[in-house]
Amino acid sequence: MRRENLLNSKFKEVVLASASPRRHSLLKGLDIPVRIISPDEIDEVFPETMPVNEVPLFLARSKADANAHHLGDDQILLTADTVVVHDNSLIVKPVDREDARRMLQKLSGSMHRVLTGVCLRSVDREKCFMAETKVWFGQLTREEIQYYVETYEPFDKAGSYGIQEWIGYAAIERIEGSFYNVMGLPVHLVYRYLKEFNQNK
Repeated sequence: MRRENLLNSKFKEVVLASASPRRHSLLKGLDIPVRIISPDEIDEVFPETMPVNEVPLFLARSKADANAHHLGDDQILLTADTVVVHDNSLIVKPVDREDARRMLQKLSGSMHRVLTGVCLRSVDREKCFMAETKVWFGQLTREEIQYYVETYEPFDKAGSYGIQEWIGYAAIERIEGSFYNVMGLPVHLVYRYLKEFNQNK
């Protein structure tokens, strides 16, 4: 029996409401039953006075609320949101090339935090949690930033970069925490809490 079939017998189907190909790949890597849906999008806004550490959980819950109607009786809905925090300020997705270059210049030669909020929801339970990873960037030249932005077009990524791309090889000196969290999903925590959901099914 293949390993995914062994796990399939222990897990409810997870409905991933996300447009992120990185989250798709990471969740599928757990070898559990997964169905990916096109999410009902939300306006990713939050109260101006909200502490930055609370933003990803707030947005993950908002996404869960917006997509709860996709949830079946024997399924678990998963929604997530990732933000980058630098000097206690949020760095979100860039709006264009200039914005991406500006963000990467700010991250160059410094440490930032990547926060991902995740919500798991069934018809009768909810578990929301957050993971944090610290990332140290080496110094990037203007030419390197220009090359990365023009070549990889990281416009759908918080902080304007993907750790799994060229910039991760060339510029990231070290991380503290989950590598996969920087990609957009702390899969070790997702797996842990999914097991809790399924042990009580």
